[in-house]
Amino acid sequence: MSKPMVAVTADCREFEIYHWHCVPQPYIDALADVAEIMPVIVPALGDRADIETVLDRVDGVLVTGAKSNVHPKNYGEEPTPAHEPFDPARDATTLPLIRAAIERGVPLLAICRGIQELNVAMGGSITAAFQEARNVPEHSYPDDGKNDVRFAISHGVKVADNSCIADVLEVDNKQEVRVNSLHRQALNRLGERVVVEAVADDGTVEAVSIADAPGFVIGVQWHPEYWAQTDTPSNRIFKAFGAATRQYAAGKTGVAVAAE
Repeated sequence: MSKPMVAVTADCREFEIYHWHCVPQPYIDALADVAEIMPVIVPALGDRADIETVLDRVDGVLVTGAKSNVHPKNYGEEPTPAHEPFDPARDATTLPLIRAAIERGVPLLAICRGIQELNVAMGGSITAAFQEARNVPEHSYPDDGKNDVRFAISHGVKVADNSCIADVLEVDNKQEVRVNSLHRQALNRLGERVVVEAVADDGTVEAVSIADAPGFVIGVQWHPEYWAQTDTPSNRIFKAFGAATRQYAAGKTGVAVAAE
């Protein structure tokens, strides 16, 4: 039985004299091994991307994290060095992809930069130089060192009662969940229909959903992909996303699509 196929957003990088469209390995592993779905990398083609054709052929969309930030022109602000680095080709691809996926009810999971793109796609904004401005070291990470240290589970978030993420994580009564938020920017003004689902103790928005979305839509500021095999909350996020893609695929074909 065929697996659901999921579009994964790509970063643009320059190395080895080439321009690359690439995705970090942990996202691919979490999708293939935990969600049990087939990831397909979508290049950051901007205006050349045929978003409708992509969504015709996939059963879900994963918007990944990245070192780059959403360009502030996308939320009506002037760029400064604090906003950098940028990946404008990714912005030009992901923002319309997010809006179209939500409108069509295609399951969507947005992680780190992805939650920021989700908010901007819905008309919201991002804070620049988040860590420096708010002195929130628990959201930071060393530039050097082993990834197991950089991506360590480091702080708690309070999950809203009766929220989508509470159902996914199987928690209630504002239970705290330990996560690994690694980011220099954060959500500021919320976009239209963006609903806060979890916050850190310092008030940082850590998870959102979209009100009245016809399909699964969750954004998280932390990195569940890194510990998806071993951390229960991270595992549940990818399991839920996989289940949503199978349900969506079955709705398109009328034939159930099961995990292995």
